[in-house]
Amino acid sequence: MKKLTLLALTLGAITVGTGCHRNTREAAKDDVEQAGDKVKDTAEDAAEATGDAAEKAGDKIEDATDK
Repeated sequence: MKKLTLLALTLGAITVGTGCHRNTREAAKDDVEQAGDKVKDTAEDAAEATGDAAEKAGDKIEDATDK
């Protein structure tokens, strides 16, 4: 009886450990994907801001040369 109980406890622990590891791996993968998305969004925002700044600078140069 004790052997069966120990075997059941061991198999249960292994099963739970494997499930937790799998969930941890998936959670880490999701975190990496989210971080990648944030980096992409930040890069796009920076590119847009740079384009806007260049356009404003061009407008100021144009205004200055018109006078």
